[in-house]
Amino acid sequence: MADALIVEEIDCFYGEVQVLHRLSLTLREGEVLCLLGRNGAGKTTALKAIMGLVPVRSGRIMLGDRDLAQLPAHEVPRAGVAYVPQGRRLFAELSVAENIEIGLMARGKGQATREAVLALFPVLRERLRQRSGTLSGGEQQMLAMARALCLEPRVLLLDEPTEGLMPSMIAAIRETVATLRSQGVSTILVEQRVDAVLPVADRVAFIENGRNRETVPVERLREDAAMVRRYVGVG
Repeated sequence: MADALIVEEIDCFYGEVQVLHRLSLTLREGEVLCLLGRNGAGKTTALKAIMGLVPVRSGRIMLGDRDLAQLPAHEVPRAGVAYVPQGRRLFAELSVAENIEIGLMARGKGQATREAVLALFPVLRERLRQRSGTLSGGEQQMLAMARALCLEPRVLLLDEPTEGLMPSMIAAIRETVATLRSQGVSTILVEQRVDAVLPVADRVAFIENGRNRETVPVERLREDAAMVRRYVGVG
C-alpha cells in the first residue's frame, strides 16, 4: 500500500514552547489512522501543522512530491487536504446550502461534487435551506464533513468528530468514514475515546508529549488494554 502523507520529524512551537518534538507519522492510501493520547499530547497541533495553521520549524510534511510545510495555509486545501476542526466552525448564520457552496469554491468544484457529498449525508438534502446554526450537533458535524469533502480531498483530517454526539450520530459518522475509506480517501482521526476508534481505525498512533511513541494495527489495541491505559489513561 502506497503512502498518502508522510510527516517526517517535525518540530512545532507555540511561541517559545515546543509542542511537537520530531513527530513522525505515515498515512497510507485508503486507510484510517487514529491519533490517540491524553489532552495536551499534541494531537490537534499535529493536524494544524499539516494544514499550515501552526508553523513547522523543522522537518517535512510530504503529500506526494510536495512539502506542505513549505506552503502558505490557504494552499494546503487546494493541494487536496481537508480539515474538520474540533467544534466544527460552520458559518452559523448561513444556510446548509451556502456552507456547502463555500466548500465547493475552495477547489472550484461543481454540481457533481455537490451531489456526491449530499448522497453521503441524505439528511442534509432535507435541510438545505435551514440555517446551519439551528441544526442538531450531529447534523452540524455532518455539514462540517460535507463542506470539507467538497474539496474532493486525498487526505481528510478529523478532530474529535464524535465529541458530544448521541450514539446514533456517532454510528453515522463512523459509517461515513468507512465509506470514504472504500472510495480511497485517507483519513487521520483524532479521538479521545478508544471505543469510538476501534470500529473504524486501521492503525493507531499513540501521541505523548508531542511525540509518536508507537504506531500499531488496531487489532493489537483490541488485544492489549494495558497499552491504552499507558498512553491514554483509561481502561
